Amino acid sequence: MQELAQRNYFTDHQILVDPYAYFEAIRALGPVYRLPGQDIVVVTGFAETIEVLGNTRDFSSAMAPQGPAAPLPFTPEGADITPLIEAHRTEFMGGDLVVSLDDQPHTFSRSILSRLFTPSKLRANEAFMTDYADRMVREMVGKGHCDLMREVATPYVTNVIADLLGVPDDDRKLFMEAIDAGVGAGSLDPDDLAQQNAPLVLMGMYFAQYVADRRANPTGDVLSDLAHATYPDGSLPDALEIVRLATFLFAAGQDTSAKLLGNALCFIADQPGLQARLRADPKLIPALIEEVLRLEGSTKMTARLARVDSSIAGVDCPAGTKVMVALAAANRDPRRWDDPEALVLDRPKIRENLAFGRGAHTCIGAPLARVEVRVLLEELLEHTSNIDLDPARHGPKGARKLEFEPSFIIRGLARLDVVLTPEEGFVAPKSATPEAVQPPKRGLFSRLTGRGKAPADATTGYATATTRIGALLANPETRSVIERHFPEVAADPRISMAKSMTFRLIQKFAPEVFTEAALDAVDAELARIAPAANT
Repeated sequence: MQELAQRNYFTDHQILVDPYAYFEAIRALGPVYRLPGQDIVVVTGFAETIEVLGNTRDFSSAMAPQGPAAPLPFTPEGADITPLIEAHRTEFMGGDLVVSLDDQPHTFSRSILSRLFTPSKLRANEAFMTDYADRMVREMVGKGHCDLMREVATPYVTNVIADLLGVPDDDRKLFMEAIDAGVGAGSLDPDDLAQQNAPLVLMGMYFAQYVADRRANPTGDVLSDLAHATYPDGSLPDALEIVRLATFLFAAGQDTSAKLLGNALCFIADQPGLQARLRADPKLIPALIEEVLRLEGSTKMTARLARVDSSIAGVDCPAGTKVMVALAAANRDPRRWDDPEALVLDRPKIRENLAFGRGAHTCIGAPLARVEVRVLLEELLEHTSNIDLDPARHGPKGARKLEFEPSFIIRGLARLDVVLTPEEGFVAPKSATPEAVQPPKRGLFSRLTGRGKAPADATTGYATATTRIGALLANPETRSVIERHFPEVAADPRISMAKSMTFRLIQKFAPEVFTEAALDAVDAELARIAPAANT
């Protein structure tokens, strides 16, 4: 147990398969444990997790998206580093997203998002979910098999949130591909950190157009409500803040809900007697979802940063201490849950699980996630007599081989091949699969971003089509060229999120700023600059 506890959770791919063994090894050392030689404290206890998540006075959420393994953008000094956090907020990966905000900025942003998930809006969205899920499931059952993640879960949850927000049909596939081809949150490869926000940047440029249009021409949809929403003090948010909120909500909701569906199907396929019980009484599906959230929630951990000298359960946490809040461990804490490794449908107070967090940063999309997962599971169970994992891909029951996304934050499958046996009397649909049901095709986002290609090196020189924005801004000579043609661009928060992209890429989304003539002029000057060895 001690040996396992000493492994690097943030880079070890073997821990992916069974992170719970690692968490139990840490728990054996105490519910709050400081990793040797690191400024990271790991919280595995249920009560201690609630303590940290509820204490926004002492703990900042600034590093929630990037996790505790990344270095701080400053050197902590003093007993209160709140001013330092705010001064360097945009240097945290995703530090200006709602999930990262503290104090009044978080309260104000949260107040806007809370208006999205009213009972009336969820009921209206559920009608779309039910119709869409029914069509998707019938198509897949007619085939008899599918990759649940790519062919069902991802397009389903993406189109559900797109329908809620009013994203045009023509843009939805591009968004799905952007998320699919992008780097997921909490990649085990530290070099991927700079790419993590690339899909948000791409989608954000689209949402900027949507918000501007809705402010000028409100249509009565949810995005119009967002565009015209005011803060609690009556002020109108900057359009960029609305863009950030809508983009993050779209991306975060798409990913975690899809992973939850895959995790739930694994239990349904392999838990003896569970399918029959759920088909006999579909009202048990919500209880199943809560137990899956507890046992295999989509988020394994979140992070906090001690902004003042504080403590957790008697463990000192000086200002600057990074806190890894292991939600997956807290949800299996034997001090809180009887028989914590077992799936128990009638478990008392199961809604108290921490899969969606707790306190001020409780996942605001939790009501939507619960409904969309319930609806799809209802349709799958209604139209099948048996659901199994494909043994050719995943091995036999009791010896499954599952491929998980390489993330220390997200718990989810990269692929899940299932075999679907139709219910008695099932009639396969005659029509072709609707366009929205098709999984996203790979290629477009990869071509746009150059993902998978090496950046320009010393032999290729600088160019707005091939050199990443971050490389151009890092070199004083090339930076001066950029700032001469595009004044103040380096300070633009949208550009700071797009440093792994190229100017020719973002030209598509801001053609009035990055005109063809201006970029051609930049290229002419860049061609006269000798490339650095580390371009």
